Amino acid sequence: MRAAALPAVRSAGALVWRVRAGRLQVALVHRPRYQDWSWPKGKLDPGEPFPVAAVREVEEETGLPVVLGVPLPAVEYTLGDGRRKVVRYWAAQVAGRHDAAALGARPPVTPAGAGEIDRWEWCDVAEAASRLTRKADRRPLDVLVETYAKDRLDTRALVVARHGQARKRSLWGGDDGDRPLTGLGLRQATAMVPALTAFGVGRVVTSEWERCAATMAPYARATGLAPDVTDVLTEAEHDESPARVAALVRGCLDDRRDTVLCTHRPVLPTVLDVLAAHSRRAVADALPTRNPYLQPGEVLVAHAAVTRRGPRVVAVETHRSPVTD
Repeated sequence: MRAAALPAVRSAGALVWRVRAGRLQVALVHRPRYQDWSWPKGKLDPGEPFPVAAVREVEEETGLPVVLGVPLPAVEYTLGDGRRKVVRYWAAQVAGRHDAAALGARPPVTPAGAGEIDRWEWCDVAEAASRLTRKADRRPLDVLVETYAKDRLDTRALVVARHGQARKRSLWGGDDGDRPLTGLGLRQATAMVPALTAFGVGRVVTSEWERCAATMAPYARATGLAPDVTDVLTEAEHDESPARVAALVRGCLDDRRDTVLCTHRPVLPTVLDVLAAHSRRAVADALPTRNPYLQPGEVLVAHAAVTRRGPRVVAVETHRSPVTD
């Protein structure tokens, strides 16, 4: 098979940042095999989503448990065998006490061996730019520095989740609020857990209807969090008062905890309208605009910064469920 026809090598990592004595610093790793300095990163395991791989690889290579923030530019280049390699990056911070529930739901990692990573260091961003071996690695650093200068780097996540696949209405004889997830939907709910931990979710808000509550149940069990179950996010209550949904979403944006909000397809336009109203134009334009907005088990992550004028969504990203059948 020609190299051009081979699938791309998919990797993920993060620029872990902190501020010390007023200086922005990032973590670099040294790979003895290549004698280079780069960002902590690595290949995706089979079926592993990019954000989950990013937090796993950072912890394996640095020992730092991190929570992802805004997405940064991906880096693409050609390997020696002609295959294309794609590395997706996020800004990330070392997890704190408010991330304890999410960290408790992550599986343990195996530290990278000394033959892979022999050391890592915090560097001021100017020093990091000069140390990086690969020129292309400077692009995500440039965006990180620019985002910090605009006060858009320290963010919290509001994750909007559509429930997993549910039994069809035409095949369900009971009340619509009791309509359950299918086997696929249950697997999608379980697969959502590691993605939510990657963004440090410490609060669960869900529609009280069964298909949403069941979608959030695996994460609630894994973290020990008690979900905030509400009728406001049901289809029926949304039909009665979209304004109540809008107020709830705004409250989630105001909350400094990383939050997941699980609801139904007909409710999503109101949720997205609130996010758009608190976004920069370019970010609002990136929000889904066409029905069904999110697929079953899909999540949208809105990264919100706190400003003098209130919460401001500075970046959004979507992630399909890795379970499709």
